[in-house]
Amino acid sequence: MGGTTLHTTQASTGSDVFSLLSNQRRRYAVQACQHLDTPIELGELAEYVAAEECGKSISEITSEERRRVYTSLQQVHIDKLEEAGVIECDRKTIEPTDRLEELEFYLEVVPGDEIPWAEYYLGLSGVAAVVTAGAWVGIYPDAVPAVALLALFVGVFAVSAGMHYVQTKRHKLDAGLGGDADA
Repeated sequence: MGGTTLHTTQASTGSDVFSLLSNQRRRYAVQACQHLDTPIELGELAEYVAAEECGKSISEITSEERRRVYTSLQQVHIDKLEEAGVIECDRKTIEPTDRLEELEFYLEVVPGDEIPWAEYYLGLSGVAAVVTAGAWVGIYPDAVPAVALLALFVGVFAVSAGMHYVQTKRHKLDAGLGGDADA
């Protein structure tokens, strides 16, 4: 049956995962399974995927849109996801496996016009290191207590981490599945 099986080595996993997620319908199916994190009926999954594809709420999709997605999932995509080991499927019920979590990283979007968070944290750490070195050799103003500087840096890192968390949640490919199932 020569399918794509996710391997545990990093080199093969990236290639296998990108192959698995190369189809938008499979990505939507994976995102729905991650969002629900419980067994889901194939019909319900087809509704989620059709709603995402059509940019509609579940209540707005037509029976034809649902049927088209249901058939495609049943005949092609569910088998590929099961062969990859990210879901288990009996006749009509799909259940996520622990391997589904491995796909989380690959579903994040990094916008091209933003500074990568790794570079931001590196720069912030550099500024903190320079100020700390300055404090160590006695360069910084004596009017600012060391505890205040420490509190400032902890606060800046905490706010940055919070912003990073919110932005990551907003930029995930499955942002449309994050709330009400009918939204």
